[in-house]
Amino acid sequence: MELEQLLNSITADNKKAVAVAAAEDEEVIESVKQAYERGIASFLLVGNAEKINFLLQQHHLEQTMDLQVIDASPDQAALEAVKLVSRGQADILMKGMIPTSNLLKAVLHKEAGFRTGKILSHVAAFEVPGYERLIFVTDSGMNINPDLQQKAQIIENAAWIAKGVGVEMPKVAVLAAVETVNPSMQATLDASALTVMNKRGQISNCVVEGPFALDNAISPEAAEHKGISGEVAGHADILLVPAIETGNALYKSLIYFSGAKVGAVVAGARAPIVLTSRADSAESKLFSIALAVKTLQHKNT
Repeated sequence: MELEQLLNSITADNKKAVAVAAAEDEEVIESVKQAYERGIASFLLVGNAEKINFLLQQHHLEQTMDLQVIDASPDQAALEAVKLVSRGQADILMKGMIPTSNLLKAVLHKEAGFRTGKILSHVAAFEVPGYERLIFVTDSGMNINPDLQQKAQIIENAAWIAKGVGVEMPKVAVLAAVETVNPSMQATLDASALTVMNKRGQISNCVVEGPFALDNAISPEAAEHKGISGEVAGHADILLVPAIETGNALYKSLIYFSGAKVGAVVAGARAPIVLTSRADSAESKLFSIALAVKTLQHKNT
């Protein structure tokens, strides 16, 4: 599936509402316009009403029942958007022109937030030129150096997103520098343990194997050449990175070296969070909205 196909597969009869925190941003409004005109979501735009309305006028948009502006100060925009989700007035939270730390602080707010007991983790769906399916990378933006139990939860978060876009039993490759267990390399020890945990049912709704070097996780030829077998070898849907440095480098390499398209969300809370970078294009923000909406539509079917 391509990301454009993902967009086209969203049904308008099960529309989701997106609360955007600090929506007064050109790229955010452009992505909102595209999503709104495609009918894939309604929007509650929280922030500086004067600036938001100016941007809406620039994009030839008017306020409607499906496109509302809620005035809030810079200090309150994140919390007000989070409250909309917590009260059930919105289904998805989206980051606008606001630091990530401010948004997450509101999500974790003891009274108004909507965190569960699970870890929050970043899941990115990439459409890579020449690659036949979406590839999911996790976690490249939230958890710095996750331990074994955190990695297990990160896998389950990513599997939930992948299943939401139609991957019935996601294949998870636990990445390391090598494909053999080395006691001196913690990533390989964790990969081996995660494989066992999956086989014993401690990690569900996916198939987990590892350790894998990147080549034999995604290339059947590389896996065969190295004599690596199994359900995941060469056919991974999800790449679990060992730490944030690896994930960040892989994420940006796919975009800048490969020209990949991407949509990304944060999973693990009671609602998906569209947490894109300020530097991300309107197209990436649109694909991220679509990824969140599609995941929730699948959950409700």
